[in-house]
Amino acid sequence: MDFSSIKGWLLQLGVPQTVLGFDLWVYQVFLVVFCTLALSAFSGVVLGRVATLTSRSSNLWDDALVASAKRPIKYLIWLLGLSWAAELTHAAAPTALFEYLGPLRRAGAIVLVAWFLFSLAKHFEQVLQVRRGDKEPMDPTTASAIGKLLRASILITATLVILQNLGFSISGVLAFGGVGGIAVGFAAKDLLANFFGGLTVYMDRPFVVGDWVRSPDKNIEGTVEHIGWRLTRIRTFDKRPLYVPNATFTTISLENPSRMSHRRISETVGVRYDDMAQVKAIAQAVKAMLIEHPEIDNQQTLIVNLNSFGASSVDLMVYCFTKTTVWVRFHEVKQDVLLQIADIITQHGAEIAFPTQTLHVASLPEQFAAASVSPGGMGSKQGQ
Repeated sequence: MDFSSIKGWLLQLGVPQTVLGFDLWVYQVFLVVFCTLALSAFSGVVLGRVATLTSRSSNLWDDALVASAKRPIKYLIWLLGLSWAAELTHAAAPTALFEYLGPLRRAGAIVLVAWFLFSLAKHFEQVLQVRRGDKEPMDPTTASAIGKLLRASILITATLVILQNLGFSISGVLAFGGVGGIAVGFAAKDLLANFFGGLTVYMDRPFVVGDWVRSPDKNIEGTVEHIGWRLTRIRTFDKRPLYVPNATFTTISLENPSRMSHRRISETVGVRYDDMAQVKAIAQAVKAMLIEHPEIDNQQTLIVNLNSFGASSVDLMVYCFTKTTVWVRFHEVKQDVLLQIADIITQHGAEIAFPTQTLHVASLPEQFAAASVSPGGMGSKQGQ
């Protein structure tokens, strides 16, 4: 049955002549576009139902897969449908522009596949940071490094495949990249230094996102918020962002207080010289208190001893470690320890010393001694 017989049959059904005046390819294009629209809507409904089902499961990987594939699949349907319609148009009315349809369609398909993989890598990074059952989540720094490496690999691979699909020589591109890389390396040595510095941070992991870091060599102290390939963002304790090039971390000493096992209490407590007889008992009582204190780790170094004879006090050294490393909780424990030490000193009838000066006169000349025993002399001395 040819198009003329179909046309006559449609006329008998009452279809207007104006509608049937178009060529067959127009109806074919319309049918392809209509089917593409219907298939796109159908796929959206199906993927929505699948996403609802996967959200009810405890497995996070199927959620990541569906979320990554949802939009690329819809665009892939439109790409194939529109390219098919374009082929029908080209067959009916050949145009030089449609000669590039095949390579462009393949390039578009590659882009959509790369988009799907790129999105999947991003969801993969998020899933790694979620606790699943008894399995500990991966720290954000390592998960971010893995995600970035995956996305960079996908991007480079997709670019090379697209170039090859468009007729470019991959070997030529790689050769050009090798020669040009030398020039770029000299021109962008600081950028490359920051890149390899970031790679060193990801591999050695001297700190991760959320750690408190500081450097004795540079004025750097704060909480790590983000680790990039070029620089690291640190939030200082006055809430200002500090952007540090990654190359800096390869040349400076860095301290990570977030990884300390304990916090130290190191204080000097002064007792009056008048209370010298109670010093030994005070030291023993303070040491016993620290051993029994629930927040003090008595498995670590613990010292309570007479340390020195100060200018106005007998100095006791109190040295111990708390179990907690949390900054606020540490100061609460330290306050409790110091207040208990003050109570122990008071319980032993002693007092905490404060700066004083005592003038000791060994002897007085006779004329001053005689004047001091005379009321008139004392009065005249005071008057002077």
